[in-house]
Amino acid sequence: MKRKMKEVLKEISPLFLLLMVFPFLSASHKLKTTTISPVSKKTLKSDSAKPVAVPFSLYNAMDLEDAGLSEPAFQLALKGFGKLLEQGKIENSSVLTVIDFSKPSTTQRLFVLSLDSLKVLYKTFVAHGRNSGTLYANRFSNRVNSHMSSLGFYTTGNTYSGEHGYSLKLVGEEKGINDNAARRAIVIHGAYYVTPAYANVKGYIGRSYGCPALPQKISRPIIETIKDGSCVFIYSPDGNYMKKSDLL
Repeated sequence: MKRKMKEVLKEISPLFLLLMVFPFLSASHKLKTTTISPVSKKTLKSDSAKPVAVPFSLYNAMDLEDAGLSEPAFQLALKGFGKLLEQGKIENSSVLTVIDFSKPSTTQRLFVLSLDSLKVLYKTFVAHGRNSGTLYANRFSNRVNSHMSSLGFYTTGNTYSGEHGYSLKLVGEEKGINDNAARRAIVIHGAYYVTPAYANVKGYIGRSYGCPALPQKISRPIIETIKDGSCVFIYSPDGNYMKKSDLL
């Protein structure tokens, strides 16, 4: 059943897929916590956010549980992606990047997903801000010089070569939540401290000043894949963010 669904969904463009799924994303239904089959109607609860209902489980079709991406992170990412697409803010709709801060930094918690081939293109480690926590990111800020991560939805901008080498600018799309990204110089870049070896010594991945820093060996191909107007969602089951976000 899963294989057959993948074959069907591969023929659907990202835009058509979101147009088909989006009307269901704000519907409210009774919450269920049981495991479902790939073609069942699914509901989701995420702290203060309203339940999300989708007509089929793209999460299961893409094998995202096996990949290690939490279902709440993916479903909320899809919801905000749909709204940004509707608003005309996404230029590259073929990929969706999800950073899952519900997971410790010692796990691979950044996922680049292809909405064309329904595959996980990249899965790797990613840093959070030094003042957001040590092993887990649990404090967030949009304030300049806070050295914390900011949650929510971003779109990718231009690339450049700077202090950390080849880097990618991020545009914060949520007012009061992450819209100071440019002023804070929040970008995607490679960093020597984002490695399992560093974590083996410290017990956690090295931390940034708020940037979602990546392992140096894989940062360039990821940046090349997601640059020029794709969507990036930084997730945490943070009730304050859920209440404030207009996209959720």
